[in-house]
Amino acid sequence: MSILPLWGRCRPQGGGGGGALRSESPLRPLGTSPRGGGFLASHGSARKGNGVAWLLLTLILAAPAAAVMPDEMLPDPAQEQRARTISKDLRCVVCQNQSIDDSDAPLARDLRLLVREQIAKGKSDAEVRDYVVARYGNFVLLKPPVEGDTLLLWAGPFAVLILGGVGVALWQRRRPAATTDAPLSDAERAELDRLS
Repeated sequence: MSILPLWGRCRPQGGGGGGALRSESPLRPLGTSPRGGGFLASHGSARKGNGVAWLLLTLILAAPAAAVMPDEMLPDPAQEQRARTISKDLRCVVCQNQSIDDSDAPLARDLRLLVREQIAKGKSDAEVRDYVVARYGNFVLLKPPVEGDTLLLWAGPFAVLILGGVGVALWQRRRPAATTDAPLSDAERAELDRLS
C-alpha cells in the first residue's frame, strides 16, 4: 500500500459514530486526476502559485540592502539625503564592490557615520569627499579620477582583454594544422574488403 496521502472526500464508515473512514471516490494518490495529467495540470491555481513565488523571489533578490541603520540617520532630511548621495559614491574598503550605503560591514558603518559627522559640521559635499579621500585614498571612490595611480584601475580590464586576444591569436597560429588522412592503398583497401 502506498504511503502517499489519498485524494478524495472521506466520510465515516457504517453510519455515524467514529468508525473507520471510507472514501466516496476511487482512491488515487495525491496529485492525480481522474482525467489524467495530474491534479495540478487540471487546476489553474498551480500557475498562479508559481507566479507568486517567482514574484516574491524577484522582490527579495532585487530589494536593495537597507544597510543604513535608523540610529545613523541625520535628523534633517536634506542633510540625510546629501549623506546618502555621498555614501553611494564611496566604496566599502572591506566589500570592495559595494558602496558604503549598501554594505553592512562594520567599517562601512564607520564611514557612513564619518560622512554624516562631516555634514553635520556644515561641510560641503566636495569637502566631505575630499576628507574621506585624504584619509583612505582614491581607492575609496567607486569612480576614481583618471590619474597616474588610478590608471591601472581604468586601463587594466582593457589591457587584460587585449593581451588575452593576442594570446589566443598566437596560440591559433602555432597550433599544427589539421592533418588529413592519407588515402588507402590498394592492399589496404583489399584487406578492408576482405574483413567486411
